[in-house]
Amino acid sequence: MGELARDQADELIWVLDERFDLINQLNKELLKEWTFSDVLLERHLWSRRQGAQSVGRGRSVEDEVENVASSLQLPYVMRTRFEGRGGETAPCDLAIPAGGPDAMIAVAIKGFNSTGSKLTDAVGEIERMATVRRPSQYVFVVVDGIGWLSRQADLKRIYNLWQSNQIDGLYTLSHLDVFKRELSTAATRLGFLNGSV
Repeated sequence: MGELARDQADELIWVLDERFDLINQLNKELLKEWTFSDVLLERHLWSRRQGAQSVGRGRSVEDEVENVASSLQLPYVMRTRFEGRGGETAPCDLAIPAGGPDAMIAVAIKGFNSTGSKLTDAVGEIERMATVRRPSQYVFVVVDGIGWLSRQADLKRIYNLWQSNQIDGLYTLSHLDVFKRELSTAATRLGFLNGSV
């Protein structure tokens, strides 16, 4: 397919247009006025398609994030608390290299395929992480799942933490490659890795 796209681009476009009405579909997408809800739904559907290709069925968001830490051969602890400023603590789903006062990287992993108050609780946990973190600590957040679509206000609260640099990264399953790269960079700066991915 790559050679066809490179060597016979016009023919490929013609075939795709004939079979799938490509030009009209692209024009519709370009002219559509996208809402925040539309974007979230598309992100979810895309991440599900990507996940089906790269990940076995039934694997949780937590499993995928743990696989990233494991693939980098980082020391970590799952489902713990980390200690930040003034000895205050916050929950985290993954801590590197350990929990408590030793945690230098804390990751919140929040995947929800249903709606409910657990989503609001998750946002509260993430806000707590942002509040107690020391300047020398990294806080990353991975969210995914259809449940977030009905909780746009909660999702915006997390997004605002990222935009205001209160957390260091916000990702979905479809962005695990970016998460891996940025986790590697943080771990390298902290001396847990010799080089970045």
